[in-house]
Amino acid sequence: MRALIIIALALSAGGCTRWSMDHHLNNAYRAYDRGDCQRVMLELSQVDRTSRARPFIHPEVSLLRGQCLEREKLYVDAAQTYEYMILNYPGNEYAYRAKARLQTLERLGHYRSTEAAVAKPISTAPWR
Repeated sequence: MRALIIIALALSAGGCTRWSMDHHLNNAYRAYDRGDCQRVMLELSQVDRTSRARPFIHPEVSLLRGQCLEREKLYVDAAQTYEYMILNYPGNEYAYRAKARLQTLERLGHYRSTEAAVAKPISTAPWR
């Protein structure tokens, strides 16, 4: 009987964590729809805290974070968030969306794909 109670408590605690994570993610989407990016970031940090054992949620959280950064005109931060997603979750649906967001930022002139800097010597005679 004692084992059954312990198992029931463990299962209910896991369900509460999932419910809490979903609740904060839903609140983040609602805040994003209202344009309240500060609230979005707060809710997403709550999701991060409750989802440490559930890494499948991280790409969705990262995409929403990047979109909010874009809305606040923090294009470099948003682009780095998208690049992080593409690098760490390459086959995920949200990584494909992140690629599309990077292309949009590039077309709008807010992002340049990373290109290696090339040093070119000066071809004119040195000044004396």
